[in-house]
Amino acid sequence: MLARREKIFFGILAITVLGALTLSLLLGWYIWRESVGTEEQRLQQLSQRLGEETEHAIIDARNLLETLNEQATDPCNTAHLAMMQDVAVARPYIRAIGYWRAAKRLCGAGFIQGISFTPPKASRIYNSGVIAWWPSEATEVGGVQLFLMRFGHHDVVIDPRLLLNVDLLKGQMAGLWVERLPMITTPANAIFPPLESLKQGMTVNQSTEQMISRFSLGTLLPIDIVAIQPMSEFWKRYLPTLITAGILALLLIPLWVFAVVRYSRQHLSLAAELRDAITRNKLRVNYQPIVDMSTGRCLGAESLARWTRDNGEVVGPDIFIPIAEEAELATDLARAMLQGILHELGDLLKQCPDLSINLNLSAQDFQSDRLFVHLETELKSAGLATSAIKLEITERALVDSDTARQQIRTLRQRGHLVAIDDFGTGYSSLSYLESFELDALKIDKSFVDAIENQAVTSSVIVHVIEMAKSLKLDIIAEGVECDHQVDWLLSQGVRLGQGYLFSRPLTARQFINFHQKYS
Repeated sequence: MLARREKIFFGILAITVLGALTLSLLLGWYIWRESVGTEEQRLQQLSQRLGEETEHAIIDARNLLETLNEQATDPCNTAHLAMMQDVAVARPYIRAIGYWRAAKRLCGAGFIQGISFTPPKASRIYNSGVIAWWPSEATEVGGVQLFLMRFGHHDVVIDPRLLLNVDLLKGQMAGLWVERLPMITTPANAIFPPLESLKQGMTVNQSTEQMISRFSLGTLLPIDIVAIQPMSEFWKRYLPTLITAGILALLLIPLWVFAVVRYSRQHLSLAAELRDAITRNKLRVNYQPIVDMSTGRCLGAESLARWTRDNGEVVGPDIFIPIAEEAELATDLARAMLQGILHELGDLLKQCPDLSINLNLSAQDFQSDRLFVHLETELKSAGLATSAIKLEITERALVDSDTARQQIRTLRQRGHLVAIDDFGTGYSSLSYLESFELDALKIDKSFVDAIENQAVTSSVIVHVIEMAKSLKLDIIAEGVECDHQVDWLLSQGVRLGQGYLFSRPLTARQFINFHQKYS
């Protein structure tokens, strides 16, 4: 026994540790993924904002050229030059504005004045009328290769370095492409992968340890913005968060293991104690009377297991019944209950052949015929008819198998009545119940409580009663606590009931006295 418990304990311990480690790894992965996702979103938003600001500047320059064309009445005179000078100075990204006639630049204003800035053949002429010169040696002034855009008679000379808002960059690099040709990068010596190698949106380059975002748009000119962030910047920003999460995980692992181990020890201890209590017949049996509500006559009782530990602590059935099922003690518990019933009420059952005691069964009891063989043997030994013990099966314990159906059929053939308990708390249908050939149906207390509701006619209990009637099953209402419930149940044809209105669970002696009084 000890070796088995130790194996179970260490098995639980191993699973707990592995589970804690797995949860920690999953937590770490989740935090990592969320951090990476947040950073990717940040980088995408950066490239999008840079792109939108660049496009806004180019469209603004295009609109400015159109305005200048409309206002220039006397080209290159003092007023015209002053106007071009004011406009050029007002926009930080514009270095100069010039006036053209045909293919010749007649005058200019701004930081680059006069006609000295006259580049050769244009790089691109668009259908919209825009003529563009990409930054090159031909457009270089003062060591800066400028971008020239002409529309109509005017041009603007743009410093591409000022198209990218460097104030938005926090450790990132950015590059601007127009017509898939590189125009500017920040910083100037930054190395970017070929534009065609980058997909739209996010790319993570494992070899260079970079997160790369590409954003494209083309209202006026085809523009691509590429923003790159080294993973070192990511670590700089999120390493404290990841370290904190790791420390929390390391703190939670031992706490989790301690809690599970403590629970497991207690659980295994209770299971071992329960096994010992069953072996030493330390469980008590209480009996809650089942009465004919129309006459008050006692027709039987449901047997209920009670357990008091050696230290005097009372353990509720809601705790030890699941433990018995988990520890595969349910059948042993049922056998102990049967022996207690026959020992305490055997003489009464002989004297009153119409009286029956209900014994609760679990799904485990249908996994073999061990309990049913024992049941037959014990009843014969006690000289009792099989009808003395009625069998209760909870709805959730009904096993949808031919074996279970055959076992129930055999039990009924031997003379046992079989009832389904707690009906309505599961998902049984009419056809499903019919396939088990039952004798009685017990309505769960939760539905009986609904009788106090004014809308009782719409309650599930009405449907349950009609279903039982259609199958010609006896109906027993559980948890009856007031006369109003009795009146309503009787009006619906429900004759049998149990609950505190009639009696609380009784000891064997108390039940014998109760039966004598109400038989």
